[in-house]
This record gives sequence, structure tokens and C-alpha cells, in this order.
Amino acid sequence: MRLLLVEDNVPLADELLAGLQRQGYAVDWLADGRDAAYQGRSEPYDLIILDLGLPGLPGLDVLAQWRTAKLAIPVLILTARDSWAERIEGLKAGADDYLSKPFHPEELYLRIQALLRRSHGHSNQPTLQAAGLHLDEGRQCVLRDGAEIQLTAAEFRLLRYFMLHPEQILSKSHLAEHLYDGETERDSNVLEVHVNHLRRKLGRSVIETRRGQGYRFGAAPA
Repeated sequence: MRLLLVEDNVPLADELLAGLQRQGYAVDWLADGRDAAYQGRSEPYDLIILDLGLPGLPGLDVLAQWRTAKLAIPVLILTARDSWAERIEGLKAGADDYLSKPFHPEELYLRIQALLRRSHGHSNQPTLQAAGLHLDEGRQCVLRDGAEIQLTAAEFRLLRYFMLHPEQILSKSHLAEHLYDGETERDSNVLEVHVNHLRRKLGRSVIETRRGQGYRFGAAPA
């Protein structure tokens, strides 16, 4: 999943970047509201974390521009602890959730997981489930019939995206756009290798190749 972090506090942004990357997210970071307003509309993000006190353009104005442009990406806003008015205005402007500073990173990770599941129709599940698989996002492994299957970091990122989009045909270019940040070179051959590794671990039928179209996840494991 590819996230946009918009935060002008550099030490906090560095901490969040490192933590989110450990959680298996591809993250782009911006510190200026004007840049965020443009990039949020032009890049295919799965979720945006938006601070409200930004240089260039206030976060509320950035959010308003996104929603006016019909951008439906989930947005989690960061606010000062005592700024209840900002939280209300943010929710009115179209934010999906908010988190008050200071906060524990684990709470941020759980809120992101919940927003991503909810936006893909998995809101009532305590864990991500699809095709007979249960994904443990905290431990980055998958459970099938009570057995635990270990995943590499790349396999975990790919499987999580597939499980959030079951039965959908996903092209290699689409997957690359959502699994890598804007600075990482995208290689479809590497992606194919990770798909084959998942097939060996989960069963070949769980990920179907659609020639000329991409991959479809969701068949019952063999």
C-alpha cells in the first residue's frame, strides 16, 4: 500500500517514515501544503496522513481542494491535542479519521489498518481475510487452516494488496504504482518473482494470471 505523509516537523516525519516502512508501506513524504495539494491529486495513493499546520497552504485547505476534486482517498489528519475545533473542521472538510499529537505510533498503525480495510469493504473483520487466508499484519505472516506461513517483507506487501482487492484483475503497472514509493525503481520482473514465491507458499491457484491483463487473487488455495 502506498501512503502520502504530509508533515513539516522533520524529526516526527523521520520517525513516522521509518515506522511506516517497517509496517510494509511505501511512503512518500512532503512538508509543504502546496506540493501536497498537487501530488495528492496526481499520484495513486491508498491513504494520506495530513498534518493541518503546514507551510505554503494550511492542511484544511489542502483537504478541501482534494475533496472538491472528488478525491476519495482516505485521509487521516494529525492535530494538536487541545485543538478540538481543528478536529471538527477537519471532519467537516472530509477527513476520515484524526489523531491528536502526541500519539503512540502503534495507534497510528492500527488506525491506518482500520481505514484501509473499511475503504475496501473489510470493516467488520478484526483481521484481513480473503480466499481462506488470514493475514496477521502485526507479525507479517499468513494463517491458513491454523498453520502459520512465513512471508518475506516483499511477499507480505504484495499479499496484503491482493487480499484488499480480491477477485479484481490487477495489472503489473497498477501493482507497482501501489507497492513502491515515488523514488523506487519499478521492475515488473521482480514483481513476477514475488508472485511466484507466493504461489509456492499458498498454492498456485490462489493467484491467477490473466494473459495481457495481469493477476487475479481470490481462488481457493490448492
